[in-house]
Amino acid sequence: MSRLTDKLRAQKRTALIPFITAGDPTPNLTVPLMHALVDAGADIIELGIPFSDPMADGPVIQRASERALAAGTRLSDVLKMVKTFREQNQTTPVVLMGYLNPIEIMGYKSFVKSAQAAKVDGVLTVDLPPEEASEFCTLLRSHAIAPIFLLAPTTTPERIKRICAQTDGYLYYVSLKGVTGSANLDVTSVAEKVAEIRQYTKLPIGVGFGIKDAEMAAQIAQISDAVIVGSAIVQRIETEPQDKLLETIPAFLRELRQAMDGMTSNV
Repeated sequence: MSRLTDKLRAQKRTALIPFITAGDPTPNLTVPLMHALVDAGADIIELGIPFSDPMADGPVIQRASERALAAGTRLSDVLKMVKTFREQNQTTPVVLMGYLNPIEIMGYKSFVKSAQAAKVDGVLTVDLPPEEASEFCTLLRSHAIAPIFLLAPTTTPERIKRICAQTDGYLYYVSLKGVTGSANLDVTSVAEKVAEIRQYTKLPIGVGFGIKDAEMAAQIAQISDAVIVGSAIVQRIETEPQDKLLETIPAFLRELRQAMDGMTSNV
């Protein structure tokens, strides 16, 4: 069992997992922002690896990648950020989320070795299908890093079984069709799909995509093991004054955390 699963199972509250893109808006702000997220109630951090063609992401996170790349952030820099974060925080799990191309360029073995040295807990590669992931997953597990995969509203039972067999840590359920930050959630449909997924796995299930505010986070907290929030945070990073981000982003996260805790305590 991975450190991610251990943490999610050990705590009594629904986990809050914020996503930010490493290097956005500037590389020197990423680590302080990670610490601020933890202080505001984050249980796990998803740290995006900037990529030039983030096809699963909507315009908000696409622009975050563009800003990070323009600032010179590369995969090696992301790993250094995690290593620096670990100098003060040894307990909060960090999951790297991104696309396969930068990892392939670095090389699987080199990447996994560096990720282990930085104490990365999990890796989610959006465009790596489980059918082609055996070598990479084996390598990750051999270095105590959880491979994490996405499930979608259209995922069939047969494919759910296959993905569950490949995944460690937690499953990431994409709560709506389309790219990140799009549409509005149908909580009833999400609850039905999460219940279906639970038939095939004992892993914790995190729900992301489309969670924009405290009210929605609270509703999703009732039916999942983790609430994953990305675009709503990244949009604030884009639009709010940079010198205020270490105040405004944690304040938003605290709103989510309080709403989630208030709702689940009444269940």
